[in-house]
Amino acid sequence: MVRAKKHLGQHFLTDKNIAEKIVKSLSDSNLPVLEIGPGTGVLTAFLVLMPFPFQVIEIDSESVAYLHQAFPELVVHEADFLHWNPENHFENEFRIIGNFPYNISSQILFRVLGLRHRIPEITGMFQKEVAERIATGPGSKQYGILSVLCQAFYTIDYLFTVPPQVFNPPPKVKSGVLRLQRKADYSLDCDEALFFKIVKAGFNQRRKTLKNALHDFCFIPTPDLAHWLTRRAEQLSVNEFVAITKQVRR
Repeated sequence: MVRAKKHLGQHFLTDKNIAEKIVKSLSDSNLPVLEIGPGTGVLTAFLVLMPFPFQVIEIDSESVAYLHQAFPELVVHEADFLHWNPENHFENEFRIIGNFPYNISSQILFRVLGLRHRIPEITGMFQKEVAERIATGPGSKQYGILSVLCQAFYTIDYLFTVPPQVFNPPPKVKSGVLRLQRKADYSLDCDEALFFKIVKAGFNQRRKTLKNALHDFCFIPTPDLAHWLTRRAEQLSVNEFVAITKQVRR
């Protein structure tokens, strides 16, 4: 038998009960699902039993060989999701699931945000600290760029925590499972590209007030803006970042 090797800093889930629980956390929908980084196929074994169309994307060639052998009818894309174009493989919207490699999980979410018009749902496992950061609200030190950008377009549910001992090799930290479901109206009442820039600039100098962190932007002065700019990025909600973005002078 071909054995998939460990790659990309990934820790492979070995507990089938938890794998089944993650798969069952997907919403009740017939939309296709793409699994990112299936590795040894512990989630895959449950996903192939589901009624919706299902494909996987895997960058490691040994894992790809293993998946072809273990699931001969499965559509397997040997590619890097971060640079992969779904237009050639999914006609319309599709969902994402995965035990995401810790070292690229944030990059996966930034890629998803760029494809948000195609991806209405993401269910997956992250390092617990990252999962909490994505789900937390303003006022917390964990609140950051990913928190704001994900919450701007998706409703986020922290589903459950997973202990290290159910992985091979066991990580040094706990993991957390999230479900992100795109909002019914996920368009922002502002220039969305500018919104991204404002959020990133605010948190890139998070110890500074927004007045200093956003000094490269020219704003239309208003009483509300003056108040917001005395605060730090971690203190502002998504709606307040949208309002600030609307105050940028063209």
